[in-house]
Amino acid sequence: MDPVYAVGYVAVAPAAKDTAAAAIKQWSEAARKAPGAVRIEVLQGIYRPNQFVVAAIWKDQKALDDAAASDLTKNIRERLRPQALAPSDNRFHKGFALTATQAPPPPGAVFVVTHVDVPPPSREACEALLKQLAEASRKEAGVVRFDVYQQTNRPNHFTVLEIWKDQAAADAHAVAAHTLEFRQSLGPMLGALYDDRFFKALN
Repeated sequence: MDPVYAVGYVAVAPAAKDTAAAAIKQWSEAARKAPGAVRIEVLQGIYRPNQFVVAAIWKDQKALDDAAASDLTKNIRERLRPQALAPSDNRFHKGFALTATQAPPPPGAVFVVTHVDVPPPSREACEALLKQLAEASRKEAGVVRFDVYQQTNRPNHFTVLEIWKDQAAADAHAVAAHTLEFRQSLGPMLGALYDDRFFKALN
């Protein structure tokens, strides 16, 4: 069985951000002990600290299903529900373009999470652009990981997960020639706003 790359988005009322952070952190610490957990990274928005992302890798679909059905997961969801601004958004992927060395992020690392989607006829062109971007970005100074996941139920949708050693490295990437070229080429294909969000590790 292939691993499952799950990316979940949670947004709560700003006044509830600390309560939500504690609940999500509690869940992640327990979930990492599950037999099928490969890696779980919990992120909190830098500019909007009431937004969270859980980026998890599970050994296979059964491991993901078991975690989703656990009493702990159900309990945390119920605790977050009253503060949620919207239902949690969970997306499931396969690895598409992955960094060969999956190094752990250093303290102070900046995570950038971007959802990319294009109409189905543009999928192959988008795939080529994302592969080019990933390969070029991995050569930059300050990159820790640059991974692209492809949704299993909608293969024209992708999640880009970048990790940079600090904000300066992330800022340099944003104006790099290959990044600007990628956005220029991708723009006419996009099915939704190109929305890159900045996070720090909560765990």
